[in-house]
Amino acid sequence: MDGYLEYLLIERGLAENTLAAYAADLADFAGFLAQGGIDLEAATEQTLFLYIVDLRRRGLTSRTLSRHLSALRGLFAHGVAEGRLAADPLRYLENPKLPRTLPDVLTRDEMAAVLARPDLSDRLGFRDRTMLELLYASGLRVSELCGLRPLDFDPMTGLVRVFGKGSKERIVPVHDTAAKLLAAYIRDWRPAFRPVEDALFLNRSGKGLTRQAVWKVVKRHVAEAGIRKDISPHTFRHSFATHLLDGGADLRTVQMLLGHADIAATEIYTHVQADRLRQVHRAHHPRSRS
Repeated sequence: MDGYLEYLLIERGLAENTLAAYAADLADFAGFLAQGGIDLEAATEQTLFLYIVDLRRRGLTSRTLSRHLSALRGLFAHGVAEGRLAADPLRYLENPKLPRTLPDVLTRDEMAAVLARPDLSDRLGFRDRTMLELLYASGLRVSELCGLRPLDFDPMTGLVRVFGKGSKERIVPVHDTAAKLLAAYIRDWRPAFRPVEDALFLNRSGKGLTRQAVWKVVKRHVAEAGIRKDISPHTFRHSFATHLLDGGADLRTVQMLLGHADIAATEIYTHVQADRLRQVHRAHHPRSRS
């Protein structure tokens, strides 16, 4: 297990939070094996089946169970590849069916209201406006936003270099409004924070903003805009993708902009579109109202 975690860290470049989640899930499985006096190399399909039953008995959701199994699939595949295990006991076990949940999105008017909230006359307001505009303009994950450095933005081309999951690099264009704000923030406002770190977006102490800090900024401006939805920084990513598709962008382009390895992850936004179309149809078609 330690060797697998080291592989994820060094060769796969997994983010710290993802690595910690994998480590916790594997430690839970190790505890289960220890209770039964079973060595990892001796785990069979029956062992894994009993472990799944144990997870269910503890009340874990299908999503959490699926995450546990994902960690174990990686572990056993790595063990087989390294010659440490003779076979993968999970090869015939399927993941639980997950309910498809549609992400919340902001309408265009709601997004405009949120973006208009920060006060551009002071450093914190200008930082917040730039940050919110960039989230909506690029569809970045909050971890990607926090990882940005000033040199990751090219003001000549309006392109941002992003390091996503697994340290995969992608180039994302931003529109003129966001590009002008970014250039002005880096040139005129960021120095006012007296940077002590190389992060793009800084707190009052000149250190890079954490994910929790970005979450608080988003929550505050959403509340000030009078929006009662449960909004997080990731909602900006969902809204970015949905509004692009609404405007006629093709699914493959949106996949590239979001940095999704599998287009199936991007297809959820087509369901958001379909759900909205059904709502409009029910609200306005004369036979729906009769």
